[in-house]
Amino acid sequence: MIDLVGDRLLTPRKGRIRFGKHPMPPLGAVAAVGVLVTVLAAAVVPGLLTRTDPVAVAPRERLRAPSVSHVFGTDQLGRDVFARIVHGTGASLSAALIAVAIAIIGGSLIGVATGYLGGWTDRVGMRLVDVLLAVPGLLLSMTVVAATGGGTVELGVAVGIAGVAGAARVVRSRTLQLRASPFVEAALVSGWRKPTVVARHVLPHLWPTAAAVASVEFGQAVLAVAALGFLGFGPPPPAPEWGAMVADGRAFLAASWWLTVVPAVVITLVVLAAYRLSRIVDGGHRA
Repeated sequence: MIDLVGDRLLTPRKGRIRFGKHPMPPLGAVAAVGVLVTVLAAAVVPGLLTRTDPVAVAPRERLRAPSVSHVFGTDQLGRDVFARIVHGTGASLSAALIAVAIAIIGGSLIGVATGYLGGWTDRVGMRLVDVLLAVPGLLLSMTVVAATGGGTVELGVAVGIAGVAGAARVVRSRTLQLRASPFVEAALVSGWRKPTVVARHVLPHLWPTAAAVASVEFGQAVLAVAALGFLGFGPPPPAPEWGAMVADGRAFLAASWWLTVVPAVVITLVVLAAYRLSRIVDGGHRA
């Protein structure tokens, strides 16, 4: 439809993910992708990384420091910390992915509707977003998970609801830019209906923004899920979960530092990798 106008400026180039003018070091990008791929593999097929039972108690092996036989040491019950981290990846990542899906889908629907339609839709939608932003994300997540009960799905839903507002504001901002674009105005003047313009010319150009937001939301979701697990809202014991492992190791921090430090480092690496990936995606969007 836009090609009939005859103005090449009215034909947008589809967004592509590539490094921006000031890309981060390739080694850092490769490391970030490597961390995320490894974590994803651990979540999907934990048996590839360890054959040890994460809940098997071995009193004679309790509080062993990291060694060849126990790479990350053992906990107060003699359970292998590496095996518990690997098997706990599934719960942590599942909750984080559920949260990202809820935040992106809900935020995109609100952002596109408010940004493109404007008027009372914009006023009502953004007031709802303001209400969500007025409540601290962790407090809102705790309230939701306390009402629904602990568990992987419940954690994901709670964290996802808290992330809807931020995603909605970003998507709305990008939608406002697209609505004022020459190719969108040309489509409207040519007689296209609004739903068709949104589907054909707005949504395809929102995906780089949505991808960048999803990467950031994933890192925040991993951190939020770990925080809720630390506070006792995660899966019930003895199921392994990263935040709960950090909490369980606090009493032994002075003599057995690995119980707390190792899962905390894993959480940090995953969050940093997600943020690094979001910068790559965002660089491609700006380019």
